[in-house]
Amino acid sequence: MSSKQRVRPGGRSARVQASVHTAVRELMEERGREALTVPLVAQRAGVTPSTIYRRWGNLQELLSDVAVERLRPDTEPEDHGDLRSDLTAWAEQFLDEMTSASGRAYVRDALLGDPDGSNAGQCSAYAAEQIDVILARATDREENTPGVETVMDRIVAPMMYRILFRPAGLDAAYARRLVTELLGLRGKGDE
Repeated sequence: MSSKQRVRPGGRSARVQASVHTAVRELMEERGREALTVPLVAQRAGVTPSTIYRRWGNLQELLSDVAVERLRPDTEPEDHGDLRSDLTAWAEQFLDEMTSASGRAYVRDALLGDPDGSNAGQCSAYAAEQIDVILARATDREENTPGVETVMDRIVAPMMYRILFRPAGLDAAYARRLVTELLGLRGKGDE
């Protein structure tokens, strides 16, 4: 994603982005991803194809931008009262969302149209923000917590690797095991 796309535009630019994103989502649902073209998206969005090319560069970068937006969490993680419960519920939900057909498609699109790695970084930041909320709650409850990067390395990274390269056995039990292993290592110098 280019720097101009990362900025939340206002006014006309925001309306163009919203209408193009909506057009992409609607057309994907109606016709499938393979049928998408820049002229088709432009027509649906009420803009010229040159507007899309100027802003996104090509169809893949547009799909990547839409995917990153769709991967943004809608709400903060639920508070279940303690770190283990909060982290387990979040990990199970994250894994379920990312392994769904739409989740896998969004991950694929986010990475394919990402020549500089900024989309992957944004998706990682979304996960880190969610984890930070969980850890802050646990700290407020005076629980001993690992760092955000430790959680990313021990829970998110293995899940994403498995989603991309070894998708067998990805279920809630796997997510729970990662949390248990992380929290079981706390205090043993493995941070």
